[in-house]
Amino acid sequence: MTIHAKTALLGSDWVSNLRVEIAHGQIQSLESQATARSGDTQVDVLLPALGNLHSHAFQRAMAGMTEVRAAGRESFWTWRTLMYRFLDRLTPGHVESIAALVYLEMQEAGYASVGEFHYVHHQPGGGRYDHVSELSQRIYAAATQTGIGLTHLPVLYTYGGVEQQPLAGGQLRFGNSVDQFLNLVEECRLAPPHADSVIGIAPHSLRATSPSDLRKVLNATPDGPVHIHIAEQLKEVADVEAALGQRPVEWLLDHVDVDDRWCLIHATHMTDAETRAVARSGAVAGLCPITEANLGDGIFNGAVYVEEGGRFGVGSDSNVRISLPEELRTLEYSQRLRDHARTVLVKDEGSVGQALYTGAAQGGAQALGRNTGEIAVGKLADLVAIDRSHPTICALTDEQVLDGLCFAAPDGLVTDLWSAGRHMVQQGRHIERDRIIPAYRSAIADLLADV
Repeated sequence: MTIHAKTALLGSDWVSNLRVEIAHGQIQSLESQATARSGDTQVDVLLPALGNLHSHAFQRAMAGMTEVRAAGRESFWTWRTLMYRFLDRLTPGHVESIAALVYLEMQEAGYASVGEFHYVHHQPGGGRYDHVSELSQRIYAAATQTGIGLTHLPVLYTYGGVEQQPLAGGQLRFGNSVDQFLNLVEECRLAPPHADSVIGIAPHSLRATSPSDLRKVLNATPDGPVHIHIAEQLKEVADVEAALGQRPVEWLLDHVDVDDRWCLIHATHMTDAETRAVARSGAVAGLCPITEANLGDGIFNGAVYVEEGGRFGVGSDSNVRISLPEELRTLEYSQRLRDHARTVLVKDEGSVGQALYTGAAQGGAQALGRNTGEIAVGKLADLVAIDRSHPTICALTDEQVLDGLCFAAPDGLVTDLWSAGRHMVQQGRHIERDRIIPAYRSAIADLLADV
């Protein structure tokens, strides 16, 4: 398979007339100033495709259902109550159909891979399926159908709070002891959907596990990505500090060897000292600006983090809206609103859009454990092409294209997308769209009939 791009981003440089040869899911050769040949897939602007580093796929089906104010002040915690009620009806078939739609939408938005932070393991009420990985296998089936690159992150969720309260209600579908969790992880390793798939782990949060359980799980899984929710909500910070004697990020850095295999999801409420320490650790900050805005989480300490050289990526989390440009735009605009400044998340000088895009490409690749994040020989062919003729970017120079994509363009500029060489989006449409959309609609009709 060969791609010919009129313009492409190689590292930080723009090149013209690039031919990219792909074999076995990897980039085999690059030739700039090349002439297109018969059989080449011809595109306008070729970019490294981002990885979506944080997803709870099933929550996509809730989009638009929780935007009503309850009695008293609405918050993350009332949203979570509604989410638990939704879980009481979710079947394995629903999980598969919803995930397939989500992954299709991600690829059409420009994401070539996803980190599925998967915490629904059991039947309603906590009863076990015949196979402990039943619902993980449904995620695998969705990844197989859509061709998306998958980093699967089974979640350890043992307690209902930082004081080790027992699980209750919707949480019963999440619960595992350490030994049960490790068995789940091993079963998930047996038959991943693609050769480029990655299996990591996700201790849910400091409120849903314990220090001793966290140490046991980390000792038993010395390799692969580790993702954890951290410091998302002010109440969470207060509860962890009351129970463990330190703020969550402070406690984690002091008690665990946080390094470049870690992804700290949200990390919204950090002091400047914590922010600098996370940046120096080599971990990735997993930022989900649309969901964080939707839930009222707060604003990431981005200026300090970027100044310290911190690595970051973006994820669609609750999947209330799947839009790659809007994630990056919301990330930068949140900083501007807080700081009453412009062009915040670029260190020193240069294009903000390019800094956001390439930073998220590289950070997302690291967080997902994928050999990608740039167009280079030997990297996975996670690639995306956008339409240069679109009115919002047609007047822009190469160096301005990513500024246009991030700050001016609507959705829908993606023409083609490859996930490890699998050409899943062509002419702006996912090749399995006509199968996935009707299956999703059928699953949702069935799900809502019982709600």
